[in-house]
Amino acid sequence: MTLLLLALAIVSEITATISLKISEGFTKLVPSIVVVIGYCAAFFFLSQALKRGMSIGVAYGIWSAIGVAAVATIGALFLDERLTLVQIGGIGLVILGVLALELGGAH
Repeated sequence: MTLLLLALAIVSEITATISLKISEGFTKLVPSIVVVIGYCAAFFFLSQALKRGMSIGVAYGIWSAIGVAAVATIGALFLDERLTLVQIGGIGLVILGVLALELGGAH
């Protein structure tokens, strides 16, 4: 259940972040509303995952790694943003850092 709540938090945050770009500085109403609802939902679902016992370090690490990778990929694929090899390497390092957090806490 905690992983489902975390997944909902991540999807909500990614949706809100992409909508933030599309809102053009909160000048477009619908994307602006999606930003507010998305971030509220993201923090609600994250709080519920934490309440049910998920470690904050692991939860936030997974949240940030998946969020960074997804937003960067969506930006490159759909929002005409550039993704360099250095940026791709950085995303890989973030993901490795999260794996180290997870594996370090497993024993």
